Amino acid sequence: MRTFFLSMAGALAAMFIFIILVFGFFMLLIMGAASSKPDRPDSVVLSLDLNTEFSDQAPTGGFAAFAQTPGFIDLLTKIKAAETDDTVKGLYIRGAFVGTGSSRAEELRQALHSFRDSGKFVIAHTQGTMGINGPSAYWSIAAADEIWIQPGSDLVVPGVTFETEFLKGLFDKIDVTPEIYPFYEYKNAPNSYNETSYTEPHRRAMTELAESLWSTALEEIASDRGLDKAAVKTTLESGPIPAEDAISQKLLDKTGYPEEASDAALERAGKGAQMLDLISYMPPSLPVRAPMVAIVGGEGAVVTGGATGRSPFSSPAGFASDQIAQAILDAGDNDKVKAIVFRVDSPGGSPVAADQIWNAIERVQAKGKPVVVSMGSLAASGGYYVSAGADYIVANRATITGSIGIFGGKFAIAGAFNKLGVTFDTISVGGEFADAYGVDTFTPEQEATVKASLKRGYDRFLNIVAEGRGMTYDEVHEVARGRVWSGQDALDKGLVDELGTYMDAIEKAKELGGIDVDVTPRLVYYPHRPTGFEALESLFGVSSETVEAAAMLSRIAGDDRMQALVEELSVMDAVNAGEAQAMGPRLRAN
Repeated sequence: MRTFFLSMAGALAAMFIFIILVFGFFMLLIMGAASSKPDRPDSVVLSLDLNTEFSDQAPTGGFAAFAQTPGFIDLLTKIKAAETDDTVKGLYIRGAFVGTGSSRAEELRQALHSFRDSGKFVIAHTQGTMGINGPSAYWSIAAADEIWIQPGSDLVVPGVTFETEFLKGLFDKIDVTPEIYPFYEYKNAPNSYNETSYTEPHRRAMTELAESLWSTALEEIASDRGLDKAAVKTTLESGPIPAEDAISQKLLDKTGYPEEASDAALERAGKGAQMLDLISYMPPSLPVRAPMVAIVGGEGAVVTGGATGRSPFSSPAGFASDQIAQAILDAGDNDKVKAIVFRVDSPGGSPVAADQIWNAIERVQAKGKPVVVSMGSLAASGGYYVSAGADYIVANRATITGSIGIFGGKFAIAGAFNKLGVTFDTISVGGEFADAYGVDTFTPEQEATVKASLKRGYDRFLNIVAEGRGMTYDEVHEVARGRVWSGQDALDKGLVDELGTYMDAIEKAKELGGIDVDVTPRLVYYPHRPTGFEALESLFGVSSETVEAAAMLSRIAGDDRMQALVEELSVMDAVNAGEAQAMGPRLRAN
């Protein structure tokens, strides 16, 4: 026992010393940054490395919040602000080696066009691309004035591929029975549990989605490079293209190493120009009396409750219903806020949580505050649910949205435990449904009750969409039934109002909020974005279990398939707890 207490004391002392050292290190960094903050040069070229991973929205907790790491949408606003900053002469981009995502490529493309239209230049450099993540790596830089490629590299711009995990074979081997009921045939997330491959409706929906995204990419790439779409399609679908061939076919402009391309950008900017990371760029301040547009962001799975308990190492802002609903209500209560832009980047989640957020939008609209939704890469299922009541919905052509439907049920695991020699006996009081979510399969009566509950949830979802979109129940059901759509197709089906980007959503919010078109609004963020000191303070309540879990997750974070399985397990846990899910299809877009 004495040895135990001595070991504990030593461990506590070591932990205390570690915390003091880390805190001291951060304080030195902060004081050093404050005392040596350089003056902004008269001429700068902003730089952006697309190999850096960004969440869609700035993190609100953890080390990422302490570091004041921006989200992707913050980069878009910085590029927009730089258009009127006379010290900024141009933008130098390091192209992604793997990919940025189709929707992000589209939004960045629009930002580059606007930046160039302001009279400034864009030079991009790629060290080649890998053919595993679709066309977005090249698509995201195709709008540059010049595209350089490292000598000896290949340009690889593949089509769009969806890859879905199917677990039924595993469940059959271990005697687990998935009793998951989708509403309806296109609600494909449960297929990962119920099937071993794509069903015919699942395959049709994914094929048409992939074709829409690929067509959009080809159209925009061809337009940016001044080429024929059919010719670009033939060239890109032929496989890896040597650098020299890509230049001769006008897909690229010249060969060179990254240092040569950045030097060329500085030379073009003029004598004395310096490179400044876009992350560190601080646009000129707006007038204090500038009208306000509130930005509320939700990213990731829609869940009930607050956003507490997340790992300090996590960066997504989160989509917790208490936090997001309160953020919307707080923005609505601010008389200085003229309109709200609700940025949605989510595959869906809990219908109950989504309904809470939808209700918050209804309440601020009743006060006369307009709400514009900006859809990011995903606004599917629960992500569409929270959007349906907005005054106006803006989606990218490559946004994956729709998936209007729900599913629920449970995993009957008694058979798996029986194989291990574990048996169960049950005493249940409270009626036929009391033990419905136990380890055994549903009785016929329980199954009927579960399906009836899910049907009510589906009907409520459709009625909310019908009310928000000015459609009838039957009209919504025709385009719903769980089917996913690209933003382009969603516009044709009446599910969104405009094809555009985050910056377009801000412009629409200005219009609906009565802000003059030539006035730049002050963007205020809800929930509050913590300062570095506030984020640092919040870090010292982290448990050792959380740190250990975060370290374990970081070791598997590079494996997409492992991440997908972790996501599957989290959904399985929620379903087994009896919670219906409004989730989009289980897929990875390559």
